[in-house]
Amino acid sequence: MLSVLERHMAARGHFTTVAACEGSKVAGRLLATGKECSEPDRLERRNAEHTTAILEHVWRTHDCGNGYDLIHDKSGHFWVHASALPLPVIATLHLPRHFYRSDMAHLSAPNLFFNCVSHSQQRNFEGLPNLLGVVENGIEIASFPFEKHKDNYLLWMGRICEEKGPHVALDLADRLGVPLVLAGQVYPFSYHQEYFQREIVPRLERARTLVTFVEKPSTESKLNLLRKARALIIPTLVDETSSLVAMEAMACGTPVVAFRRGAIPEVVRDDETGFVVDGFDEMVTAMDRVNEINPETCRAHVEARFSAERMAADYELLYAQVLQRRDRSANSAVVVTP
Repeated sequence: MLSVLERHMAARGHFTTVAACEGSKVAGRLLATGKECSEPDRLERRNAEHTTAILEHVWRTHDCGNGYDLIHDKSGHFWVHASALPLPVIATLHLPRHFYRSDMAHLSAPNLFFNCVSHSQQRNFEGLPNLLGVVENGIEIASFPFEKHKDNYLLWMGRICEEKGPHVALDLADRLGVPLVLAGQVYPFSYHQEYFQREIVPRLERARTLVTFVEKPSTESKLNLLRKARALIIPTLVDETSSLVAMEAMACGTPVVAFRRGAIPEVVRDDETGFVVDGFDEMVTAMDRVNEINPETCRAHVEARFSAERMAADYELLYAQVLQRRDRSANSAVVVTP
């Protein structure tokens, strides 16, 4: 989301700086805050290093008279430092409420503003000071090839962890006796690894040739899987705040069958771009009807609702709203990453 948004804001003529690890590719300027870190035990220290680099850079540019107009925090971590900064901070909340600090309302500063990515998510943040509203996520639609003719396999794609329900996808394939492609990555967190060994490995062994496991799919592989799948299934066990993979599948003309959790009904149009179901048995039944979904309708839905251009325009309006509140007028932003 950050990469797509920053690229579009730069294309709109805004001066953008992205705070990220060394070697990151950005459209504007890169503020390299340190080396990439993939070791869970070092994440806290890496985040502290990242934060310090941003604070020092913001104050240095401010003191020189060529500071930024606002900071857009897409990480979910940096906003707690807003009170120590001389400019507005917008924090996009991508996660469910329980993932954030319980005292976040009390940490709010006059220069700190929040936005959500779906209406269902926003309802869980009612009462949060300076909550500006909703800007739904968007994708680079042109990057996702449309395909009308589908192959006979179901697709599950995402982060392999319990809350995303890959074990439910495997059970579905077993019940239906249809091929399934399970595509995703097991991250180096102990509870993810333990879940994979406990729930996924035994099911893969029982499924034998019925299930294909694609670990860490490349971009090319991901696109091919999305465009040719008979349906993408999302048996999520948590309230999703959005669903990029659902948008991507529908952009390819692939219907989505998903549990009714969180923002899923806001992303998938039931009976038009897929089916939103209330449990495993309903998901089984819905599979008999996926061929009724028109691929062109799926693509048109994403073009109308979830384009990167629409998302950038909405954030541009949000930036203007915040700058107006702060009695400032300019056209630049610094975007902050984890």
